[in-house]
Amino acid sequence: MEEIITSGRMNLNIDPVLHVWHWQIPIYLFLGGLAAGILFFAALYTIMDKADKYPTAVKVAPILVPFALVVGLFALLLDLKHKLYFWQLYTNIKFESPMSWGAWTLMAVTPLSIVWVASYLKELIPSIELNSGRFSGVLKMILRPIDNAAQVNWEWKFTFLTDFENYVIKERKSIAWIMIVLALILGVYTGILLSAFNARPLWNTSILGPLFLVSGLSTAAAAIMLLSKNKDERILFSRIDIMLIIIELFFIIHMFMGFLASTEVQIEAANLFLGGAYTVPFWGLVVVLGLLVPALLEILELRGYHVPILAPAGLILLGGLIFRFIMVEAGQITRYLY
Repeated sequence: MEEIITSGRMNLNIDPVLHVWHWQIPIYLFLGGLAAGILFFAALYTIMDKADKYPTAVKVAPILVPFALVVGLFALLLDLKHKLYFWQLYTNIKFESPMSWGAWTLMAVTPLSIVWVASYLKELIPSIELNSGRFSGVLKMILRPIDNAAQVNWEWKFTFLTDFENYVIKERKSIAWIMIVLALILGVYTGILLSAFNARPLWNTSILGPLFLVSGLSTAAAAIMLLSKNKDERILFSRIDIMLIIIELFFIIHMFMGFLASTEVQIEAANLFLGGAYTVPFWGLVVVLGLLVPALLEILELRGYHVPILAPAGLILLGGLIFRFIMVEAGQITRYLY
């Protein structure tokens, strides 16, 4: 009714399609899921005391997370109509609002991911001169151009940062428990953000939360495989990714079975992918090229065949991105007014 009464049937943005979310939203959903997956694996193998055995998952891949979150948040900012009012999300907490959950989770995850990465900088880049600890050393690197320009010889010895660094290293496993919970919330939230819109039949399913979480974990496993130079680590995450692909396919099949057994509008939504406009893009690009082909390549690699890791990992990342573009685009087409 809101579409008819408020906006009018002659509005090109409303009839025949309500299209208010563009490329920024799927980009954010993809980067948020990727960041959540990487943090999950980093925390998991820290808790399992396997940080040295799987260094890429715990120490290297998390470097991507702050950048992914910042770019994703910037994409969200671009999508806002009134950009200067974004801070109002943080003036209250609404437990019934997925956006409120997401905003506060991102507020906690972003600085936590930066602290996690900074605590491993000395191990990853031994050439960095950190006379008073890793965190103070990072500040010295940032401020050094300012010092040189002003010709001021400042001695940066932030003892409180050194103390904080020692605390982070000492309590790394405790931090990992917090991080794994936040990562799971962030990963599920990327799907719940869509499923909360009941007026869109394609999104109105509880399966989107776990589906987006598993997809994010799969893209994270692919990123770790791409970055890793450790054969055992790559084999482990190939196996993990195959398992995640199987679960993701199960969720996709379950989602369409639920649609076909539901109301007429959800049957119509499913038909967009079962003979409709999104049949070839979804089943061809997402399911076949983004899931089945990478799984087959990973199985061949585990059986001893030489498969360039760029092929399966790249296809998984591309498929995960296309999946979110399709779900956001198709969801805005489906509606209760026919």
